[in-house]
Amino acid sequence: MRSRRTRGPVFASLVMALCLFSLSTGACAQIPPASTALPSNRPHDATREEYRAHLNALAGLVQACAKARDMKTCNPAEVGADDRVPIDDSPNAERRLIRYGWLRVLLSKAQDNDALPPAPKPAVQGKAPTWEDVRPAPPTTTQLLLGAQTRLAHDMAQGTAPVAMPPGHAQERAVMNQVLAEREFQDLEAPNPKDSAMEKVGNWLNRVLEGAMRASSRAPWLGRALVWGFVIAVCAGLVLALWRLERRWRIRLAPENRGPALGSASQVPWQQWMDNARRAAEAGQWREAIHFLYWAAISRLESKRLWPADRARTPREYLALIAPDDPRQPGLATLTRSFERTWYGGLPAAEKDYLRAEHIASALIAGHGVSELAAPESGRP
Repeated sequence: MRSRRTRGPVFASLVMALCLFSLSTGACAQIPPASTALPSNRPHDATREEYRAHLNALAGLVQACAKARDMKTCNPAEVGADDRVPIDDSPNAERRLIRYGWLRVLLSKAQDNDALPPAPKPAVQGKAPTWEDVRPAPPTTTQLLLGAQTRLAHDMAQGTAPVAMPPGHAQERAVMNQVLAEREFQDLEAPNPKDSAMEKVGNWLNRVLEGAMRASSRAPWLGRALVWGFVIAVCAGLVLALWRLERRWRIRLAPENRGPALGSASQVPWQQWMDNARRAAEAGQWREAIHFLYWAAISRLESKRLWPADRARTPREYLALIAPDDPRQPGLATLTRSFERTWYGGLPAAEKDYLRAEHIASALIAGHGVSELAAPESGRP
């Protein structure tokens, strides 16, 4: 049994013998020589002189190929590697990549003769010409070779021209300096580590979302799940925010060991408000008497911890703190309207207005609804 080491040379010898035997029939004529191997894809870092020499060589190659039109003259491997040319003569100049793939394709196509132009289609009477009928014929390989020579000559002229110095943009620079001197640009600061970290987090979120979008294109259910998950999260956040806001503004009983707030109505006992009201009524000062009655009722309700004490609350805000189904709500609403008409509205008040207000205030102080007591019709109680 033969070893594996002897199989390689034996197989190569058989292939060579078969090629030598078939030279007369041209079976091995399609095997290109080693010199026709295409160059690697790695570009060549050339100087500007080497680049101009390369363009001269390519121009001669295209001219010779246009005359001979054979495989030897139109060899794409003779084009060489692509060039990376510096844009100016400075030591650390930026380089520009010049590709020659278009020329390699053209030379490989130039090895064959030009194709015959298609025969024109006969015109059909009564039928409008289509794009296929009026479309110009594609250029032949000979025309493309002539265009390649023109292109290489243009590149040569551009490569031999002196490097133009970029303009200084003095006017533009002056305008920009004037703009940056404005007040809104005075407080500009360099990015701090916090801003850089936030930018990295934002970029990471963008990459995550892009990955999710690509994944959703392969799995449609994933996109719907993300959308519904986002909607549910937003709704949950809104419910939580509203719940916290409702808890913040909810009426809660004040602690038992906490005294009345300074400046609030309950800081003055309701009995003192009532005494002031009676003294004002004896003096015939009905507006002041109704004013004292109103605050006597507010002080009594506040002392019962119906609402937290607040010196900045308005009469309408006090009224809004009582639930609509509370039996004391109608009485406080009537007393509030009477107080606002006479005190804030400046309307004159009579004895009957005071008696009605005193009746309502007494009912509220006692903790009853107004309907549970009969209003006095005349006389002092």
